[in-house]
Amino acid sequence: MEKKKFYITTPIYYPSGKWHIGTCYTTIICDALARYKRMQGYDVFYLTGTDEHGQKIQKVAASNGVEVKKYIDGVVDELKRLWKLLDISYDKFIRTTDEEHEKAVQKIFNKLYEKGDIYKSAYEGWYCTPCEAFWTKTQLVDGKCPDCGREVELTKEESYFFRLSKYQDRIQKLIEDDKEFLQPVTRQNEMLNNFIKPGLQDLCVSRTSFDWGIKVPFDAKHVIYVWIDALTNYITALGYTGDNDELFKKYWPADVHMMGKEIIRFHSIIWPAILMALDLPLPKKVYGHGWLMFNNDKMSKSKGNIVDPFILCERYGVDALRYYMLREVPFGQDGNFTNEIFLKLRNSDLANDLGNLVSRVTAMVSHYFDGVIPAPTDSQEVDRQLIDMAEKMYPTVTSYMDEMRAPEALETVFKVIQRANKYIDECTPWILAKTDEGKERLKTVLYNLCESIRMSAVILQPFLTQTPSKIFAKLGIGEDMGLTGFDSLQKFGAKIDGLKVDKGEQLFQRIDIAKELKVMDDILEEQLKKAKQAKKEEKKVENTVTIEQIGIEDFAKVQLKVGKVLECKKVEKADKLLCSQIDVGEETPRTIVSGIAKYYTPEEMVGKQVIVVTNLKPAKLRGIESQGMILCAEDENGELALITPSKSVKAGSEVG
Repeated sequence: MEKKKFYITTPIYYPSGKWHIGTCYTTIICDALARYKRMQGYDVFYLTGTDEHGQKIQKVAASNGVEVKKYIDGVVDELKRLWKLLDISYDKFIRTTDEEHEKAVQKIFNKLYEKGDIYKSAYEGWYCTPCEAFWTKTQLVDGKCPDCGREVELTKEESYFFRLSKYQDRIQKLIEDDKEFLQPVTRQNEMLNNFIKPGLQDLCVSRTSFDWGIKVPFDAKHVIYVWIDALTNYITALGYTGDNDELFKKYWPADVHMMGKEIIRFHSIIWPAILMALDLPLPKKVYGHGWLMFNNDKMSKSKGNIVDPFILCERYGVDALRYYMLREVPFGQDGNFTNEIFLKLRNSDLANDLGNLVSRVTAMVSHYFDGVIPAPTDSQEVDRQLIDMAEKMYPTVTSYMDEMRAPEALETVFKVIQRANKYIDECTPWILAKTDEGKERLKTVLYNLCESIRMSAVILQPFLTQTPSKIFAKLGIGEDMGLTGFDSLQKFGAKIDGLKVDKGEQLFQRIDIAKELKVMDDILEEQLKKAKQAKKEEKKVENTVTIEQIGIEDFAKVQLKVGKVLECKKVEKADKLLCSQIDVGEETPRTIVSGIAKYYTPEEMVGKQVIVVTNLKPAKLRGIESQGMILCAEDENGELALITPSKSVKAGSEVG
């Protein structure tokens, strides 16, 4: 009988900085799901990779003084090394710079163009380079990107557009009618209310202001917009439009697209629309999980609060990190990583509950029965309680994994482990061993404990990739005995009696949490220093990078005047903003909002002469219309200073 197919994907990661445990979160979840399905007998295809085109990566490479592809190659190599360290069992790693992918994307673009779903026009709107996302003015929050909060730039250029609006009704019906397509439910409401119902606008799908991307096949001055390029990897990786599309025929549509909530809009709205335009089946499920925070703050290279997975794995083991990700983070919601919780969880669950149980049981088998697991001789009520929990473990865990609820799945396993520890205390093996009758009873007790450990280890294999094999070795279980697969969990009572145990070393050594917290704090402090230094170096590079030259006619378009600050006050609920009334020689003063509250008080501002850009388009900041911009200088430490005339001049005097 042909195996059931299961196709799961992570988003493809953008190689623009240092990898951290937030990057690992999605990949570890998908790996556990893929491994679980494989053990259930599914034919699994697990895809991950890197998204390597776009303006942001071109700028990052330039700031590092490296050719783009060479820069990316180094970062991608580091990512692959991380996935190897974490035992990520992907079936394919795709790079959007792969020749096969680039050719396929061009064919897809051509197909959409010929169908009339892509057309040429001009684009003017707000663009966030870090997110590679376009926004309308109404979608901005305080004039900034609604996703990352960074500055956006007004972009105007000739572009090709995808007719996203054409598919609005079908996308809305999809999300409203198919409750399984977009998960969790909160994401459905977010997409419907914030994006779909207000009206989908046609999507800009090409750029001309940079050239690091896949060329539009019939218009070489355009590169294909990164989200068309990136999203189609899910089908190009399977050979769609290629010479060999057997994988596409076999695995598409995907069973699960897994990603962080910040890119759910692209996957639940734009991606289905592209597939509809291509007349292809839609993925069965798109799941947008929450962010993994550090001390309740989003991880950021600039903040220096990135937690290095290489360091964690080196000091505390790969399984400790995998366990934390899968056990502690509430799936679908934002999770929080702290060094203290991580270390405590490792001590309590892995060292105390699991490690201590295996050590105690193998030690007792070694001591009382010369290392040979005995056969059970009787059955009592206390045995039944443990056996019932062990037998229900696999179906319960499976139901949780079908719902992608890994924390509850692991909790189920560790309840059995905790019950086994309690069973030892209830049965008191050290007392039973004192009499011949008690020693007969002890055979059953130790057999039940070994079997509970075996069954737990079998289920733990998709979650902890290294520890279960160590447990099997301690119980004398070989790979060819048929005792390590899910099919061995149908009933408690596998033929493990007669096997020789090996007590060996502890699975997890307990650690001194106070001592380790100090070590981790020192590491974090060092990272913060490096982040600050890197920021300085980036600014130095920016200052030495050749800037595009402009003609005098371009400079003449900027109108600069001397202004005098008449009034100034802080903007409510905005720590960085000051609102000034500035005389620039006109009938009425101008209202100008500036982000300088950290460097100047309102009292200091009053009476100062400043340089004002007076022909800048008005912009609303915190509900206040700002009618110009005050010029400031910024040093290498990010400190701001007002640019002022060297001597007092009349308000309204032109600068030039």
